[in-house]
Amino acid sequence: MTTIDVPAPMAPAPSPAAPAAYRSRAVRTVPRWWRDASAAAFCLVLLWVTALWVAHGGIQDLGSVAGALTSTGRLTGLIASALLLVQVFLMARVPWFEQAWGQDELARTHRLVGFTSFNLLWAHIVLITLGYAAGTPTGIWGTLVDLVLHYPGMLLATAGAIALCMVVVTSVRRARRRLRYESWHLIHLYGYLGAGLALPHQLWTGREFLASTASTVFWWTLYAVCAAAVLGYRIGVPAWRSLRAPLRVDSVVDEGPGVTSVVVTGRGVEKLDVEPGQFLQWRFLDGPGWSRAHPYSLSAAPDGRSLRITAAEVGDGTARLATMAPGTRVLIEGPYGRLHPGVRTRRKVLLMGAGIGITPIRALLEGLEQDPGDVVVVHRAHSRDQFVFAAELFELAREKGARYVTVEGARVPGRDSWLPASAAHLSDAQALSQLVPDVAERDIFLCGAPKWMDAARNAALDCGVPSDHIHLELFEY
Repeated sequence: MTTIDVPAPMAPAPSPAAPAAYRSRAVRTVPRWWRDASAAAFCLVLLWVTALWVAHGGIQDLGSVAGALTSTGRLTGLIASALLLVQVFLMARVPWFEQAWGQDELARTHRLVGFTSFNLLWAHIVLITLGYAAGTPTGIWGTLVDLVLHYPGMLLATAGAIALCMVVVTSVRRARRRLRYESWHLIHLYGYLGAGLALPHQLWTGREFLASTASTVFWWTLYAVCAAAVLGYRIGVPAWRSLRAPLRVDSVVDEGPGVTSVVVTGRGVEKLDVEPGQFLQWRFLDGPGWSRAHPYSLSAAPDGRSLRITAAEVGDGTARLATMAPGTRVLIEGPYGRLHPGVRTRRKVLLMGAGIGITPIRALLEGLEQDPGDVVVVHRAHSRDQFVFAAELFELAREKGARYVTVEGARVPGRDSWLPASAAHLSDAQALSQLVPDVAERDIFLCGAPKWMDAARNAALDCGVPSDHIHLELFEY
């Protein structure tokens, strides 16, 4: 395997983007019971919804064909509604849930819950229509038209279902790859519209919404909690934070081909409880497109006076960073992510970053408490000119007694691997164990392209690293 140790820079000039020294502070450890408690809460919601269906005659109605279709349709509709609200809550960026699960795992769960809710929604529509049609002479299409035109709230619910269809269709992986992030994000906002348009139909005609005070209070509370979470944590908290202590762009630095760093300063930096390795959602008020937030990790540990982010040009949002003018106002949401010292479980740590994924790894190297020999950094890139922050990483490693290794070269053809083609004769696990012989005794932090991280994670697992000692962050939309 080809490994290249980056030589010490010869009297390097300080970069305008280089941060001040990291201000050490106590590590915020995330209690593991938060995750279990949140999962239990979601399960209880689904159990309660099912209990309401049983309590209001759901099982008794199964005695006839029409009754069975209608009753089953009611149950699928109830669970679909509950999952739709859970889906909204998962992405409301409530701090306790985000810290317990991490933004990437919440996004994956949100996707799974969303598709499940959508399938149950269509099951609800089909079953209810068939159940009503079984008791009338108008047939399936006549019943469907009658439901939509004459039942309270059904026109709104139909519009909501169409909005949800738009969201789901554009969330299929093949369709998502054809859309720019900005377009996908705009369409995805229709999910909130779909959930809102479904509410009147449920409140006006749903038996489980109206049959008892407990039912009514439960559903109204569920909707209110989700609405408050979205309005509070997606809009209220970021707006209050930005108005209380404004942030502005201090400098913009070209770090290499297609890579830009932006340094942000302001009174709000000191008040921000952010850890090395975390990311925030950033909006730069520099013109059209400012309303769309983009997730950028810190590329330096926070020093209480400035924040630095670094991004590669992959779309309109990242391309704008290179033309950002100093003084531009900045709005932020966060911090988010579990790629920080608080999830560390072992003294020894392996940090692995590929491409622009090295940015949070660089911040972690600076911010991790460590003794000489505790930390190894593996930096993967296609070519020498793509080793972003190589000089900074070399200097930080030298100061802290860490080991810094670079792995250069084109990817292995024909297989998903974290290695370059020059190491194709080795398995991923063999190469990792040769590079870091005590890898099984370390926590591993990964950041890079999804397939690269999958390969590195599988290699670590094959080397005997338990899965709960591997920490990573995905930024796929």
